[in-house]
Amino acid sequence: MALTRRVLLAGTASAVALAMGFTVPAGAIAQNAGAAPAGSARGADATLDRALARLVRHADGPPGIAVVVQRGGRAVLHRAGTADVATGAPFRASDSMWLASVSKAFSGAVALSLVADGRLSLGDTVGRRLPGLPLAWSKVTLRELLQHTSGIADFSQTKAFAKALQKSPHKPPRPVVLLSFAPKRLLFTPGSRYKYSNSDNVVVGLMVQAATGKTYGSQLRQRVFAPLGLTRTNLERGTALPPPLIHGYVVAPPQPPTDVTHAFAGGWGWASAAVVSTPRETNAFIRAYARGATTSPAAHRAQFTFRPGRSDPPGPGRNSAGLAIFRYQTRCGTVYGHTGNTLGYTQFAAATKNGSRSVVVSINSQITPHANPARFPELRRIYTLAVCAALAR
Repeated sequence: MALTRRVLLAGTASAVALAMGFTVPAGAIAQNAGAAPAGSARGADATLDRALARLVRHADGPPGIAVVVQRGGRAVLHRAGTADVATGAPFRASDSMWLASVSKAFSGAVALSLVADGRLSLGDTVGRRLPGLPLAWSKVTLRELLQHTSGIADFSQTKAFAKALQKSPHKPPRPVVLLSFAPKRLLFTPGSRYKYSNSDNVVVGLMVQAATGKTYGSQLRQRVFAPLGLTRTNLERGTALPPPLIHGYVVAPPQPPTDVTHAFAGGWGWASAAVVSTPRETNAFIRAYARGATTSPAAHRAQFTFRPGRSDPPGPGRNSAGLAIFRYQTRCGTVYGHTGNTLGYTQFAAATKNGSRSVVVSINSQITPHANPARFPELRRIYTLAVCAALAR
């Protein structure tokens, strides 16, 4: 029997509390209060809770799911199932997890911080900043990298990458080596088309390093983690997740779920996929990121220039691609953020443009149109229900 609980989040540090807008005392519990009109916040919360309980009851569903919903100063954790099959422990807002491609939003935050400081420009080219990369990529701009219109093929979709990962899952190569798995030839003229590519954000990370002379990880800490008070968020090149953690699983019934939390090192994705965080801190980040807290008003306006393009996996409603951020236009309203998936995890984080309302959906199995097509429509509906709960009055 799957139980669903909605637990009011409690900030652990004043910086995090401020970043998330918490105004409630630590340890407070939000209780269900019975039936309510479907259009109300209480009704939206109840509908979301029922959907979470249904998802984890499926044999091929995830062991567990957590959804942070914040309306103004009040953040609530909705949850169903378990974060650890071995112990039955529930999801907690402070548990560590792989963010997968939500990491790309962090690369956007760093790059746009440098744009605001004049250390980078959106017109900077690969050839100028990284002359050692393939000549065919030299005219690709930072703007095109952030919007996935570069034409650079995805290194992670090649046979050479798969072979290297299988051979050495716990020992990733240097970030620049990841790009050697990608074909040198562009898929299309830069700026002419949209195609999601993990290579783009690895190049962004390398441009950050070239512009600052410092490591990408140090720039994340200086420009994103520290200013936003994110104390349990990190770029992880290895396999470690700080405890307590949300375990990730491969679900393939009738076999029991297989724990794949530490199956491969984060360095195999680096700037495109290697950020580790918690539901609470991911919520704090996306609220700040959507409102432009780490960049200038001019760069934020440029970031919010959208074109057709879906995140991977697709988010709720109609998807459009900005600069390291996606616009999700749903039946309940519009939010901005990113999705992500990797072995054992699927993520969705989004907020309103002013950062006042937000949602984070985290599950501990990989559910995408390809990895689990039977369950993905149901998960995508949960994304929509979560957005509706965040925007409810």
